[in-house]
Formats: sequence, C-alpha cells, structure tokens
Amino acid sequence: MKQLAPKDLKSGMIVAKDVITKQGQTIASAGTTLNSQMIAKMSFYRIAEVSVEVDEPAPAPAPAPTPAAPEPVEVVKEPEPAPVKTEEIIPNNETISYSQKLKRDPVFQDFQLNYSKNIAFLKETFDKIIAGQGSSINQTDLLRNAETLFQSKTSMQLFDMLHNMRSLDDSVYAHNVNVALVARALGKWLKWPKERLNTLTLAGLLHDIGKTQIPDEVLNKTGALTDEEFNMIREHPKLGHKLLKTVPHIEPAILYAALQHHERYDGTGYPKGLPGDEIDDYAAVIAIADVYDAMTATRSYRAPMSAFQVIAAFEHDGYNKYKPQYILTFLSNIAEAYLNNRVILSDGSSATVAYINSNKLSKPMVKKDDGSIIDLSRQSGLEITTCL
Repeated sequence: MKQLAPKDLKSGMIVAKDVITKQGQTIASAGTTLNSQMIAKMSFYRIAEVSVEVDEPAPAPAPAPTPAAPEPVEVVKEPEPAPVKTEEIIPNNETISYSQKLKRDPVFQDFQLNYSKNIAFLKETFDKIIAGQGSSINQTDLLRNAETLFQSKTSMQLFDMLHNMRSLDDSVYAHNVNVALVARALGKWLKWPKERLNTLTLAGLLHDIGKTQIPDEVLNKTGALTDEEFNMIREHPKLGHKLLKTVPHIEPAILYAALQHHERYDGTGYPKGLPGDEIDDYAAVIAIADVYDAMTATRSYRAPMSAFQVIAAFEHDGYNKYKPQYILTFLSNIAEAYLNNRVILSDGSSATVAYINSNKLSKPMVKKDDGSIIDLSRQSGLEITTCL
C-alpha cells in the first residue's frame, strides 16, 4: 500500500482505504477501482492523499531439478482460435451494453474530465459570490469552460453523455451544469441566436445558487419534508436572486432565471405565482431544463426516469405549466432523437422505436424482436422504461 496525491493517481488503481472528505462524506470505499471521474472528484474535494494497493512482486520460485530427457513424441498442432473482439466482451462472456461502450470512448472520457473541471470552477464561482466577492468573477471564463462540453457535439450526443454521467450524489453544481447544457439545447431547437444562447447557458449555470443557502440536511432529505422545510426550500429562488444582484454587469435575464425558474404558466409556481405572460423567456426555458434534469436524475428511492417517462410526466400536466411553444419543441425533439433506438418495455421485453406518435409523444410505435409492431398509444399499462 502507498499514498498518492490525486494528481498522481491513475485509472485502474485500487483504493486501499476509504477516501473521506473533511465533512465526513465517503467518496470512494476500499476496494474501489479508480476511473478518471473519481480521480477528478477527489481533486474537487481537495483530498490530500489516497491510499492505493500495490502489487508486491512474487518471490522467485526455487529452481526445479533438471528432468531426464523425455522420449520424442509427435506434436499435433491445434488450429488457432479465431480472434475475439475483447472490447465487446466482458468477463462473464456477455455482450457489453451501449453505456459500457460509451464510457470506454476517449471522447466520453474527455467529456468526463471537462465536466468535473466545470463543476469545480462553478463551485469556486459560487463561493466567491457568497463571500461578497462577486466583482471578482469572470462570466466569460464560466462560458468558455462550458464550451468544452457542448462544442463540436450535437444536442443528442450531449444528452447521451449527460445520462451516462449520473450518480446518486449529484451535487447542486452538477445540476446547474446539466441545466445549462439542456437549456442551451432547447435554445438551439428554438433557433435562438448565439448571443442569446450564451446568456441562456450562463443563466443555467447560475440559476440554483440560492440552494447553497439551504441546510444540507433539508436539501438532501430523502423522507417527506415538513411544512417548515418545504417553505425553506421555496425560498431559494429569492436567495439566489439576492446573491446574483451583487455581481456587477450581470444580465437581467440571468437574474430573472434565478428568481422565476419555479414559476409556472398556469400561475401555480413560486415564489410569486406569476401567470405565463409575466414570466421571462429565459426563465421559461430554464424551468423546463430544470425539471427534465430533476426527473432523469438518480435518487435513493428510485432509478432515473427514461426520456419517454419524462415526456409522459410532462404530458400528464397537459402542457399548461410551461410555455406551449417551448415545451412542445423540447418534447418533440427529445422523442424524435430516439427514433430507431433500442428500448426496454415495462413487461421486460425489448424493441426498437419505429414511429413517433405526434399526438402522444411518450407512446411511440415499436417493433418487437419477433418483427411484430405495437402501438403503445393503444396499449394501456405498457410503456418504455429504459432507452438503451
């Protein structure tokens, strides 16, 4: 066993002792195999040293006595086995999943590293604003860092990577990064110009800074919230707006996004219960991205929802809680992205998405493995639970 600083760690090393933050949170247990994301996380939490296992060299075997020369025998050469594509096989000889293939891709690994750097930089930015040093933050640097995540990628490549970055302990900072990227994708689908997209990205990155003012035991509570705790959480838009107002030259749209991202078009949102025509456009986009990220997140009490389950949840609300043009554009693009995609249904069977039903986006027509076609919009109780 030896101790290494995070910068000296390598993917594949085995953790010898639990890695624990100063706040007492275990971020890697003994026996864990390190990967680039975990190493970046250790740097983020400023872990000084990590104990890793070291393979001890095996002792040299004692020399064996020289055997008598054997009688010559005829050797029959066996045919060489066909080469195996090891990148497609895991130890138990099962074909690896798409998610496993993606995580081995250097492009995804580069995304992981940049994602962790963005989270670390965003935390530093939040800390400065909270400490009253808003004049020292650089919004251009925030945007430039975010560009490492969305540049040279299609919107759906981005969604694919985000879905494979999920973990049970996603932080407020990870959520803000996710919302920024999802909101920018929606902005592109709405054909917003680049200048507006950049403002929208910054609004997503900063929209939930108010949650840093809520106690962790309330923010991360897994059980039912008391009325007092619920009211405490409902204050975070106001708290975030107040913090961001201290940042010089910040765009009004960013302030509106922080204050209004929980407002709803039917007037049922908070903190002010604004009707649709009083909600800022940037806040209306951030609201959709915020809910989408929350529903696709991993929770201690449930698995992340699939894209089609999220669409169903939005459909259940009747589209009346969000700006109609925005929510319809968002959901139709999400659904179309999964055309010809492999999925798993709620009865455990697998299929391919064959056709999107425009009047019921969450219930497309699918082609089963036996060649049969099923219209899910006509099948009550059968839904897509996983997109492969």
